[in-house]
Amino acid sequence: QVQLVESGGGLVQAGGSLKLSCAASGRTFSTNGRGWFRQAPGKEREFVASISFDGGTAYYANFVKGRFTISRDNAKNMVYLQMNNLSPEDTAVYYCVAGSTGAAVKSTPSYWGQGTQVTVSS
Repeated sequence: QVQLVESGGGLVQAGGSLKLSCAASGRTFSTNGRGWFRQAPGKEREFVASISFDGGTAYYANFVKGRFTISRDNAKNMVYLQMNNLSPEDTAVYYCVAGSTGAAVKSTPSYWGQGTQVTVSS
């Protein structure tokens, strides 16, 4: 089994930046894909970004518009989400996810972290 723990959430002003981190442990060799989902108050969970095992392919939701960057460090079993030019509509709980491939986790992640709160004020 894979365990995922997010960190780096917090309160930022509109236009600011924040970097989320996710530490993975357990049998991570069988879940090569990594990614991020989010859920805003009163809304459904939605895909944010995902990345292939070697980092060569990244997938982004349309609302990112070049503002977010996903990356990973396999030697440390870490995945990151750099978020720039944040808006109040980005306020949500952000979840680290893992699955078989970067493409697969866009729709059906196998593992979920507990989530970290990101709040963007105006």
